[in-house]
Amino acid sequence: MFLAYTVKAQEQLEGIILESSTTKEMPLPGANVYWLGSSIGTITNNDGTFSLPYKFSFNKLVISYVGFKTDTLTVNENKYIKHVLQASNELDAVTVTSRKQSTSRSFLKTTNTITVSADELLKAACCNLSESFETNPSIDVNFADALSGTRQIKMLGLNSPYILIATENIPSIRGASQAYGLSFIPGTWVESIQITKGSGSVVNGFESISGQINAELVKPTTDDKLFVNLYGASNERLELNTHLNTKISDKWSTGVYLHGNTHQEKHDVNNDGFLDMPLFHQINVMNRWQYTNTEKGVVSFINLRYLNDEKQSGQLDFNPETDRETTNFWGSEINTERFEVTTKLGYVNPEIPYQSLGFQTAFSHHKQDSYFGLNIYDIQHNSFYSNLVYNTIISDSRHKVKTGLSFTYDRYDESVNTTLYERTENSFGGFFEYSYDNLDNLTMTAGIRADQHNRLGFFITPRLHVRYTPWEKSALRASVGRGKRSANIFAENQNLFASSRQINILNSGGKIYGLDPEIAWNYGVSYLQGFNLFGRNADVTFDYYRTDFQNQVVVDWENPFEINFYNLNGESYANSFQVELNYNVFEGFDLRTAYKYYDIKTDYNSGMLQSPLIPRNRFFMNVAYETPKKEDGSQWKFDATYNWLDSQRLPSTQLSPTEFQLGELSPTVGTLNLQVTKVFSTNFELYLGGENVTNLRQPNPVLSPDNPFGSNFDANFVYGPIFGSMYYAGLRFKIK
Repeated sequence: MFLAYTVKAQEQLEGIILESSTTKEMPLPGANVYWLGSSIGTITNNDGTFSLPYKFSFNKLVISYVGFKTDTLTVNENKYIKHVLQASNELDAVTVTSRKQSTSRSFLKTTNTITVSADELLKAACCNLSESFETNPSIDVNFADALSGTRQIKMLGLNSPYILIATENIPSIRGASQAYGLSFIPGTWVESIQITKGSGSVVNGFESISGQINAELVKPTTDDKLFVNLYGASNERLELNTHLNTKISDKWSTGVYLHGNTHQEKHDVNNDGFLDMPLFHQINVMNRWQYTNTEKGVVSFINLRYLNDEKQSGQLDFNPETDRETTNFWGSEINTERFEVTTKLGYVNPEIPYQSLGFQTAFSHHKQDSYFGLNIYDIQHNSFYSNLVYNTIISDSRHKVKTGLSFTYDRYDESVNTTLYERTENSFGGFFEYSYDNLDNLTMTAGIRADQHNRLGFFITPRLHVRYTPWEKSALRASVGRGKRSANIFAENQNLFASSRQINILNSGGKIYGLDPEIAWNYGVSYLQGFNLFGRNADVTFDYYRTDFQNQVVVDWENPFEINFYNLNGESYANSFQVELNYNVFEGFDLRTAYKYYDIKTDYNSGMLQSPLIPRNRFFMNVAYETPKKEDGSQWKFDATYNWLDSQRLPSTQLSPTEFQLGELSPTVGTLNLQVTKVFSTNFELYLGGENVTNLRQPNPVLSPDNPFGSNFDANFVYGPIFGSMYYAGLRFKIK
């Protein structure tokens, strides 16, 4: 692999490397680009772009990637390069090939980042972003409660509000969308996902604590002209995704992306009188415009998006027309309408290619009307975000800097039963990030930002990431960073409305619900080592991260009749350790296995306790096999994923009557998911799969289901699957 060597030149050669099939061209991250006969080179970014020094004496540019034909280009002048690599298996000659990994870790990135490609997303036939992490051991996925069917994710043992979740580097799952927003991004819209452990970059804001997740969406210029994905499941869930892309002119392209899902059949497998999964339907439409002018160095995106999502859960006999907000039957409806506009403008100076300017904006209007039995929760959230980023170098491109300004505005209007909560938050900040590469074995990224927030005050956010390569095929990383955020206690904990608990806020005099903001430091070390085992490629990763809260909004439900929100008085920390092995056992067969250990404790009013519903130990395994692809593009694909979760601490029920008391720990849980895909051609494929094929079910997930308006009703003690086995089938059709 070639290191990113640079010289003190005033010119940079820039371009994009794509991979080709007969269906479409996709950006190729991690490709080697270097000048022939020199050690001057680089690797392509996640979007396939690259930049490296240019001198007239360099005229042969080599582009290579394992599994693709190596190309050598003659470069006589400094012009933007767009080049497509052809897969090795399309050559007439006999070659030794290796498939590009669907999930990869970079040996050269300073941050501990895992890149998940579109191929990985297809392994679980994911229908939305919340279901896209089933085959990734770095993210934990579980159900938020026994009624809503909502999946929540965790990173480093901490809930999703502590993760900065962005769409194309614009923070998107936050505020009112925190609970259900992941289910609002269809899986087919996602081109790739970057998962960064630790505090992340200051460029994207100050809220990230445990990590960052960025979803790159498909582009009108590289996506299929027509794409159709039809999905149906044994639980009578149906989904349809359609992409339509067209080129308007030499510079303008546009795409229309349609998503619809519905589930209108009632299921009560465990016979507790409650729906095992909600009734729902969703309409999701996005119109995406892309402008590209390589001569002037301009690339721009405009996204227009509308969503309508409706869910109904509760007892089997609940009828919202007659029973809403009555004690006839317990029921819940969550109706969400969302509209958003996002823009991105990127400019690369044609005269000085290493200088670039980017500007991002995002406006969203989010309105949710909902009730949970007799609990009413409505929220309206208007949000505006803008970020200006300038990139350049100091002396030469061993020393790179990013600097810029950002502004955010959030207006919240919430109604919780009979109480109204209204607030406006706005912040203005600046950031500076310096990156150093010694061209051999050391890279560093140091960032700092300063923000003035109308409720959080003035504060500084520092972050540091370092990578060192002690020997071949290795990467030792360390990071430290600070994060600060407002806790949206109701939007982030809507599952707790599905109970009879009394809501209490223990006011500490803060400016957000009377509470102070959350502040935490995250420290981490990671070691990645690649090696050969029996002549096949393998790598192993060891991660250890610790999060220390200086202040935290504690969500305390240790009293079975109350839910208490209050600021931390004492200590709160999260320790996370993970070891992961990836191994190409033989041609076409990949094994990924991981073990995780969590130690997460908080000082509650009742004392220091392990955080509830988080397993101390988790074991993960994924195996994937693909048959060799034939000339017509046909092949078979097989995938299996196994998850084993250790026992989890249950919140205390000692104050409840004896018949409603639960044990201190849950049973262990093991689930198995399977999928088979038959690719008939480059245009058409069918897939068939099953989730939880061992039919594991948590007994009695709803506490006191016979008296849902009584004081012991609670639907939040969920530690495993509720529905049991679910089988699905689908098809994908595409036209390039």
